[in-house]
Amino acid sequence: MNFEDLMKAKVSEADKITDGFLPLSGRFNSELTEAMNYSVKAGGKRLRPVIMMSFYRLFGGSGKVVEPFMAAMEMLHTYSLVHDDLPAIDNDDYRRGVYTTHKKYGEALAVLAGDGLLHQAYETAVKAFDYEADNDNVIKALRIFADKTGVNGMLGGQAADVVNTGKIIDDDLMYYIYEHKTGALIEGSMMIGAALAGADDDCIETVRKTGSLIGLAFQIKDDLLDIYGSEKALGKPVNSDSRNNKKTYVTVNGKDKSQADILRFTEEAVSLLDTVGGNEEERIFLRQLFKYLTSRNS
Repeated sequence: MNFEDLMKAKVSEADKITDGFLPLSGRFNSELTEAMNYSVKAGGKRLRPVIMMSFYRLFGGSGKVVEPFMAAMEMLHTYSLVHDDLPAIDNDDYRRGVYTTHKKYGEALAVLAGDGLLHQAYETAVKAFDYEADNDNVIKALRIFADKTGVNGMLGGQAADVVNTGKIIDDDLMYYIYEHKTGALIEGSMMIGAALAGADDDCIETVRKTGSLIGLAFQIKDDLLDIYGSEKALGKPVNSDSRNNKKTYVTVNGKDKSQADILRFTEEAVSLLDTVGGNEEERIFLRQLFKYLTSRNS
């Protein structure tokens, strides 16, 4: 099976798993659950759960214990996008080619839908104990999940981005925002997959470094697409960074160096990946996935 077909199969698997953990509507919360489920089902690459499953299998994992974490990570990621799109932050009307949650359901319900997905993510992650109640690796994975999503992870990066929009920032702060707002969930997905499969701490640290490089390359590619990409392909408006007066890697380093650095960071990540043992089939897929991220148009 070629990479494109394999990726489609993995995305389909991630979709099915995530859908299985979405909240059911009750008598009085149907509007909330509808908005939550709309947000998750409104498209997306399912990159983080696909990465998590692949690292789980890379290190020999074969059970279902990873599935609640896959769904939880996608819910957490979606909640961050719902809140990013709000008028108080990026004020975007479209995401993935359809109305953003606040445009479809109103701002108040969008705030609550984001909150709901955050809570649902943690409710879902702890269901891993239903599959392997005595597996200490689940506890390790929960710690990684909490660390990479909270104030020392994605949320901290979002806050730094928001409070410094329109300001002159130094490179250290720019890298902090990239590492945390974007990189943290990619790192976390890789690390959780490895941890659940029983990888040792040294391997998990190598995986973290791999995720950091891929997260950086991924965000720089996003910066390039925001300037040079197609609104139709992206499914959202372009030039949003310029409108919001945001300093990015591309505005500092230019198009050519940014493209070269994406390739360099990706090659470094592949080299690190090759230093850890594991399932060769998954390693080949991950090499291809990392390189796909450097050439995507959306």
